[in-house]
Amino acid sequence: MSSASTQTQETAAGGAPPGSFVRVVALVGHGGAGKTTLAEALLHVTGAIPRPGRVEDGSTVTDTEPEEIARGMSLTLGVAHTTWTGPDGAPRTLTLLDAPGHPDFAGQVDTALAVADVAAVVVSAADGVQAGTRAAWAAAREAGVPRVVVVTQEDKARADFQAVLADLRTSLGADGDELVPLELPVGEEAAFHGIADVLTEAGYAYDDDGHHHDEPLTDAVAAREHALHVEVTEDIVSHDDAQLEAYLGGDEPDAGELERTLAHEVAAGAAFPVLVASGLTRTGVDRVADLLWELAPPAAERDRTVLLGDEPVAVAADPGGEALAHVFRTVADPFVGQVSLFRVLSGTVRSGGRLTNASTGATERLHGLFRVQGKDHHPVDTVVAGEVGAVAKLVGTPSGTLLWARPAGATGARPVAPPARQPAYGLSLVPVSQSDDDRMSTALARLVAEDPTLLVERVAAPGGDATVLRGLGDTHLAVALERLDRVFGVHVTTGPVPVAYRETLARRAQAEGKVKKQSGGHGQFAVVDLRAEPLPRGAGFELVDKVVGGAIPRSYLPAVEKGLHDALAAGGPHGYPVVDVRVEVYDGKAHSVDSSEMAFRTAAAAGLREALADAGTVVLEPVSRVVVTVPSEVQGAVLTDLSGRRGHVAATEGPDDAGRVSVVASVPEAELARYVLDLRSLTAGQAELTIEPERYDVAPRH
Repeated sequence: MSSASTQTQETAAGGAPPGSFVRVVALVGHGGAGKTTLAEALLHVTGAIPRPGRVEDGSTVTDTEPEEIARGMSLTLGVAHTTWTGPDGAPRTLTLLDAPGHPDFAGQVDTALAVADVAAVVVSAADGVQAGTRAAWAAAREAGVPRVVVVTQEDKARADFQAVLADLRTSLGADGDELVPLELPVGEEAAFHGIADVLTEAGYAYDDDGHHHDEPLTDAVAAREHALHVEVTEDIVSHDDAQLEAYLGGDEPDAGELERTLAHEVAAGAAFPVLVASGLTRTGVDRVADLLWELAPPAAERDRTVLLGDEPVAVAADPGGEALAHVFRTVADPFVGQVSLFRVLSGTVRSGGRLTNASTGATERLHGLFRVQGKDHHPVDTVVAGEVGAVAKLVGTPSGTLLWARPAGATGARPVAPPARQPAYGLSLVPVSQSDDDRMSTALARLVAEDPTLLVERVAAPGGDATVLRGLGDTHLAVALERLDRVFGVHVTTGPVPVAYRETLARRAQAEGKVKKQSGGHGQFAVVDLRAEPLPRGAGFELVDKVVGGAIPRSYLPAVEKGLHDALAAGGPHGYPVVDVRVEVYDGKAHSVDSSEMAFRTAAAAGLREALADAGTVVLEPVSRVVVTVPSEVQGAVLTDLSGRRGHVAATEGPDDAGRVSVVASVPEAELARYVLDLRSLTAGQAELTIEPERYDVAPRH
């Protein structure tokens, strides 16, 4: 294993190493576990920055947005690169994707994992496994991304590496059995100052700037380390028949052989190394840099899969192949416009070249490629397979788009994506001025292009439709609205999402709709006789034509139907749209001169309004199917809470291997406005939630 050293002259001058020397690392885990501080330390010890920034000061490389600096936590996916020289004299590059740990921004974790070679799951030695740890692990497993655990904050009070390791083994289900600790801390809390290497059995002590020197291990540490060395060695060689046979014959592989075997198991998702460090004191961070690079599978050894139509296709990271780039994130920059971050999956992307949007078929000119280092942009001429680059001012290229070297009009390719995270929390938006109203739709569309976990929709409500913005939680929406104001200059007020109530007839009714204006000249005349009755829930609208003898000319029947739809949409006595109604038009009258389509449309609407007023209506409320997955120990609290929300529990499933149960319930939408927030509080963030429309039921009278 090498030690991280200064940046190469080539990179300092603005060049880039070949893509084969790049490893893209997603830093994921619970909020506050130390991901951003670790990123700063990695950049510092490898020579990318002269001194590490601090989250508290808003001076880190990867936290660049005013919203995250003000809150003191990552809210967006930060990107930074660092290059140093390996022991063979070749450059090593890590591209760090610093993902937020707050659950409202879990979509950014998915974004990072979509292009990462390895996920570094960061766990605090003081706080242990938390809800965000489990969520990040599950997301990486779902995405098929190799995983390495980095236990950080070993210098903090209450740091306990052995307790965290035991917690990981029990919390990660079957994956916990495949954890491979490669290091032990020397000292803990304020006394943490060194690392014991489990493979080489060497000890290292660190100075205040993160540089290490050899230091013999104490007898107590050496005894623990040697016992772990035997366990880890046996675990690693068990994956390689030749090594296992040699080991059983008394020939123990050296550390380099063990590491190479382990790297193959990491790439296969069969082993998960555990490292230890302190980002704040930088103890052990140089080893983290080297081990992440050495254990992560190179892009050339791990084909990417994209979908061509619905068929998965493997893509090799060949710099000489057909250019294919995955735009994994877009962001609106107030100075340069839309910036698109991409990873080249195959071929070479050149500044000034052209690629085709594989979703729309539009050809895009790549005006000036650059590399993102936090908020700084460094121009580059090419980005080759395996590397991450950026380009400004692409049109119609949202996050999750593929660009390829096909002719204009060629479409049908897209990245493999995890199931979309459901935006379960919403707010209604009202523009402050006419100017805000004019620009709001465009600005919201650009926000959604940046962040697919946002959703904009129109919800019918008395007095007019409401614009609703939905996201993963209240912080998610607060940040989105701050960006709406700061970046796009659109000011809005917010309110609760109106519940999409409906009305239906309480009983059968009969009515006549009439329009008669015949005071001379061309008038208006139409009569529509109808019967209306309620239908079963979800049946919709039915029109039955029982007119005989030409009482209403056939040419006017489409106008009659439009009038009925007008009345249904305008709402019943309570102001809500009317649904599940059958209308039978059985008679009417027409005038050879004064009748018209508008007259019959108006008469039909008037007749149905009269029927609604005569029969009265029943208010219907939307009911959602809710699935909550939680640890079994909080199942009772979840069931009690659902009952208090007028929920009907249909089923419970589990527990599964991880001790989690799923509760399936039907809950009125009116009771779910803040459910995602309340559930997070109730379960300490350990719940998974899906909500989907199910049906309409009669609403209780208030």
